[in-house]
Order: sequence, then structure tokens, then C-alpha cells
Amino acid sequence: MESDRTNRTRKLILILSPLLVALLAALAWFDAPALRERFAQAAQPSLTQGAAENLTATPPLIGAQSEPATPSPQPTVSPTPAGAAISLPSAGSLVDHLNAEGVMILAMRDGSFIHLFAYHPVFLPLTRLTNTPWDDMTPALSPDGKRLAFSSRQNGYWDLYLLDLETGMRTRLTDTPDFESAPTWAPDGQWIAYQRFDGANLEIELLPLNDPVSGVIRLTDSPGLDYAPAWSPQGRQIAFVSDRSGDEEVWIADLDQVEGRFTNLSQNANAHDRYPVWSPDGRRLAWSAEKAGARRLMVLEAGSGQPAAQLPAEGARAAWSPDGSQLFAEFRGPNQVDLTAYQAASGRIRLQPLPLPGALYGMVWVPGPLPARLLEAIQQGDQTPPPNLYRPILTKFPIAPAGRLSLVELTDVTAPAALLHDEVDEAFNDLRAQVGLEAGWDALASLENAFVAVTTPNDPANEDEWLYTGRAFALNPLLMSAGWMVVAREDFGGQTYWHVYLKARYQDGSMGMPLTQTVFDLNARYSGNTREYEQGGRASSPPPGYWIDLTEIAARYGWERLPSLTTWRTYYPAIRFNQFAITGGLDWRAAMAQIYPPEALVTNTPQPTYTPLDTITPATPVPTAEPTRVPSATPIPTRRPTWTPLPNFSP
Repeated sequence: MESDRTNRTRKLILILSPLLVALLAALAWFDAPALRERFAQAAQPSLTQGAAENLTATPPLIGAQSEPATPSPQPTVSPTPAGAAISLPSAGSLVDHLNAEGVMILAMRDGSFIHLFAYHPVFLPLTRLTNTPWDDMTPALSPDGKRLAFSSRQNGYWDLYLLDLETGMRTRLTDTPDFESAPTWAPDGQWIAYQRFDGANLEIELLPLNDPVSGVIRLTDSPGLDYAPAWSPQGRQIAFVSDRSGDEEVWIADLDQVEGRFTNLSQNANAHDRYPVWSPDGRRLAWSAEKAGARRLMVLEAGSGQPAAQLPAEGARAAWSPDGSQLFAEFRGPNQVDLTAYQAASGRIRLQPLPLPGALYGMVWVPGPLPARLLEAIQQGDQTPPPNLYRPILTKFPIAPAGRLSLVELTDVTAPAALLHDEVDEAFNDLRAQVGLEAGWDALASLENAFVAVTTPNDPANEDEWLYTGRAFALNPLLMSAGWMVVAREDFGGQTYWHVYLKARYQDGSMGMPLTQTVFDLNARYSGNTREYEQGGRASSPPPGYWIDLTEIAARYGWERLPSLTTWRTYYPAIRFNQFAITGGLDWRAAMAQIYPPEALVTNTPQPTYTPLDTITPATPVPTAEPTRVPSATPIPTRRPTWTPLPNFSP
């Protein structure tokens, strides 16, 4: 009996073993150490930067042919030319994998421009698809997977374009000076919803592809900002972000309704809900909710009547995998952008955060099999890292003693001491030139501070002041008072950082982008409102107009923002919203040692000295004062009364 039971057990193990192995292999797509090691070696985005001449030397790999600027009245999908030979990658297994699983297309900062990249977490490293001297961002895939709608500044203004992934042909859909971006497709592929800024407000419009010139329909028209539309794959609903309720919330527009068309879907008070995106089957809606410094992914089951579930997953700007099982998301730190992925049902991490070499401006997954021209572009794509935007040049000779470096004077810069470390002055000069190019005015010509001498008294609350190292600078805070600079508060890991935006000189759409991020009024602490004083200011809606992202531009040149001190709410200098530094991987003392000798950094703690007395002088006794006597009371005798006899009285 025991032998029969043992035989049956062995047979069951033999039957289940292959199934168990297959299950473990499927679960290990991201988790297997071997795959992680392979990915780290072959597909991890590199932070090393290459030569600048690679940036614009070659034509775009996708969209090399472009139609004239006049919008086409009815864009059509052109077939692949007959007899066109498409050379695929020699490794057939790679093509098989990409055709089976698809590929991600990311819009990412690439030097001075935003380019489109192809990427797969296991099989394909970041591969440049466009390499043009203009920006391409916010890609959106058509329902048939053959066309890509995106926003481009090809003609100097943000317009909408179509890219045929079978032929590589670009078609311009809009031709206006207004900001138009974030397209999303209707399920039938005949309409596109997008956000448009006309100089006063962001609204959502619908564009029919059969009449893109005159058939535009405005969907929203509210005093608040309405942006980031996402058209449901099931048809008649469009999710979008609006601050019409006072907070950034995810709303739904029901296209079959006229009265009561708009519904607040997220209803998440005191939170910033952004970037809604539908699952491929249209049954779930995901977005990012930022509250109290945490950025959590939310998933709502459409039509369930239940509130959205908060995943134990941090991220923003999500994108669904083709089967809807995973959510890829942007994972941001104070000075770094990563790409990560989570299991959509549980929030379990599937891809460890991977550093990206630039900021993200949208991403989408193209399911397989891939269109022919896209496969060809991946084969021809450039996998070189983004270019170096500056190179440090040591200009001071001879070198200071003991290998220390010198300070370099900045040209035409107003500051108490217009000096910077010899390794970072080129980074400042190039940053200044780029900011002037993108903003249209020289915002870095006047600084609050650059180098601060070690003899200058330091704030006791800030021991490690990077301005002392010569590797930091502080913007002129008067730019904020003049209305040319605004800041947005961002919390990371319990620390407060600031995102700095500068107003573009020309407000015609040729510079910058409209703001959607809530800004923070630091000067409101002086308004007399006790709550605003205690909070260090107040949050407010973003101002209208076009702005450039100074924090992002500074990051391209290696400049990091610094966190506020813990006393920033009540002590204005502790905010440090205007400070940027190139730490170079050094701590503060190592950075100081590059320009100062060790003895200059030693602070002696004074100790009291005691001088012995030669002779002991006896203490002179102090006479005790005699008490003042209290005089005794002298008794006054009581006199007896006498009677004076009256006249003519006889006893």
C-alpha cells in the first residue's frame, strides 16, 4: 500500500514539475537575477553622455519625409511601397520577442531637444528614433497600432502631427501659434482629443481627422484648467484633469450627455490627481495622486461604483502594458527621473527603478507585431547616450598648491562675488546661454550669490553651505517679486524642494509651455493671515502664459536643486528655493578641500583658562547690622472726668 502511494506521488510530481517550472519562468520575467544582470549590462539606460555633435548631424529616423505645413484635409494611411525591402535585425530572436511583446515609445529629453526613443525593459536598450533639431513629445498610439499622434515644435510652435509607423510619413494636423499637445484617440480612429492653450486658459478640444481645419469642437470651457485628456477605448467617455473644483482632480466627460456631462471622478481633497490613462480594454482607469509628498498610483474599476484603489506603488505618468497586467510609470526624485513598473492588480514592483538620462514627456506601449517602418527604425536607431552639453576646462594656471583648484571670475555677472569653481564655470556659462535662448532674456546675469568666502559668517542652522564651495549659485529673488519667476513646492522623503519656472519673454507660443503645476506663493507669509504665515505661504493656481522649466534646464548641465532647511516656513533664507549646485558626487567637506587647505577648515573650540592667585586674600567679614528696635508704646493715663458745679447749686 505504501509503495503504491509512493509511486502515485512520484507520478504526480513528474506531471506537475514542468507546469511549475513554466510558471516560475513566467513570473521571473523581471525578477530573475540572470535577466536582471543581462538587462543591467545590455538594456539599462546609461547616464554617461557622449559628444554633442551626434545631436543634430543625422536626419530623423522616423518621419524623414514630411508633408508641407498646410494641414491635410483628410489624412490617410499610405501603404508600404511595393517592393520595399525592409532589413530587420540579424538576431531573429530579438525580432520575435519585439513582435510578440511590442515595444515602448518614450518622449525623453535628449540634450537640448525632446526626442522619441524605443525601449524594452529586457530586449532593447534606449534606441533613438528621432534625431531632429526640434522637440517631439506626448506620443499616443492609434487603436489599430499603425499611427502615432504626437505634439511637435517642428515649425517653431507646438502643433499636432501624425506619424505613419508603416511608411514613416509625417502629417501635420494643426497649424496655429497656440500650444496643442497630449493627443488621445477615439476608439474608431476618426477623432483625436487634445489640450489647447490659447494664451489665457487650457481647454480640451476634439479634432475630426476627416476635417482637421474647420471641424474642431471644444469639449470644455471652464475658468479652471482642463488638460491631459484620455479617451476611453469603450467609446463615449473622456477622462481629463481639471482644477475647477479648487484641486487638481480627475473628471469624466460623458459624450452622450449635455446636462451633467462632467463628473468629478477622483474626489480626492487636498491632493493633486494627474495623468489619467485607460487600460487597453477600457475597464480600468489609472492616474497619479500626489499628497503629502507621496505620489501613489490609483486604479479605478470603471462602472463599479467603488472608489479608486490606491496601489502601494509610487509613480506618475503611467502607461499600461498591452495585456493590462502591468503599469509602467515615471518615478521621480529631487534630481533624477527613473522608469519603473508595477503589477496592476497588487502594486507589486516588477521593474526596479532605472535611471533615465533625461526628463520624460510621455510614453506609450506599441503592441506586437510591430509595424514595418518601426522595426526598420529600431534596427537603424542610435543607441549612443545623450550628448554632453558642457565640458569642464581648467583655465587657471598654475594650479593651486597641493592639487587644489582655483576660482574663476564670471563675465558680465552681477553678484557680491562673481566667482565659481574652475570645474563648474563652463556649466554655468552654458546654462546661462541656454536659459537666455529658451526664455528670451538673461535671467542669470544678476545673482543673489555665487561664491561666498569662508570668512563670511554662516547661518548657524546651515552648517554645510554649498555657496562656500564655489560649486553653487543663487538666483536673484527679486525675479519672483517682479513676476518673472514662480516656484512649485515638491516634497521627497520628508524634505522640501522647489521647482523653478521662468516667464518666457515672448508670449506668442514660440517659447516655453503653459503651466499646469500648482505654484506656491512664498510672499503670502507677509499678508497678515496667520495660517499662511505658519505654512510659509500658500498654494495657488498656476499663472497664465508661457513658462520655461529652469529646474529641468539646469539638470541638463548637472545643476542640482538643494532642499530647504527645516525652518523654512518661518525663516526666509532657509527656503533655498533659488540655489543650485554641482556636487560632483562630493560631500561638502571634500568639495571645500578642493579650494581650501585643511587648516582653513579647522575651527578651534575656545576653552576657558584659569589664572591661579598668588596669595589668598581672606575674606573681610561683613558686620551684621543691628536690628532696629521697635519703640515701646508709652501708656497714656485715662483722666477721670471732673464736674464743675453750676452756679446757685447747693447740695
